[in-house]
Amino acid sequence: MTEVLDRPPAVPALAERRPPLGRLTALEIRKSLSTRSGRTLTGAAALLPAVGASLLFWLGARPPSAPVLLGVLGALVSMLLVSVGVLATAAEWTHRTVQTTFLTVPRRGRVLAAKYGGMALLGGLIAGIIVCTTFAVAAVGAGAGFSWAGAGVAVAVAILAGAAMTIVGAGIGAAVANAPAALTGTYLVVLVGMTILNGVRPAWGRNVDPLAATYELISGQAGLARPVAVLTGWVLVTTVAGALLTRRRPIS
Repeated sequence: MTEVLDRPPAVPALAERRPPLGRLTALEIRKSLSTRSGRTLTGAAALLPAVGASLLFWLGARPPSAPVLLGVLGALVSMLLVSVGVLATAAEWTHRTVQTTFLTVPRRGRVLAAKYGGMALLGGLIAGIIVCTTFAVAAVGAGAGFSWAGAGVAVAVAILAGAAMTIVGAGIGAAVANAPAALTGTYLVVLVGMTILNGVRPAWGRNVDPLAATYELISGQAGLARPVAVLTGWVLVTTVAGALLTRRRPIS
């Protein structure tokens, strides 16, 4: 009886612990905002569109409507949202903190799901801030000829598009596992490669360019089917690639 009382309580093996997914998701958002680069990119993505809108109105280049204005700025800031997602996954491999992460929660798929979910929430939140600041500037400087028709739909779509682009970045970062390489490669493909493709094969470019799809989706300049399919394709390809490569990659 004494031996039973003196025996320390059983502690579950670390590999058998299952932290709630919601807690892991909140932790991933906090981790993204805990670094200087993460805070800088998040702040820039949230505030630069308002600066851009102010410059447009000051220079006299007035978009005809709220959806078009939001579409232009949303497409431009998409690369910053992608960068936020890239740093959320690739930076852990670059700085070797991924060892601590996967030793604490050995189920890599669970960690990656939390990262993707956290980036979706963070991207949607940033897009919401973009909407508020951009429309606040427009309300002051747009003038009487500015149309607010379709603004409600544009807001909802902009938030979803922001979440999608941030998830794309997280998938790219998880697949490449090196922050500088992931960021450089993404910029080359999206900004340079897609520009060349749109110039040489415009029909092809319209079917694969995520920035063009973001603009068309938010501005309402095209139907929903094609831009939604383009962004969905980018989300699926990058997240699946990130998950497969993360599961097989050694952490030591």
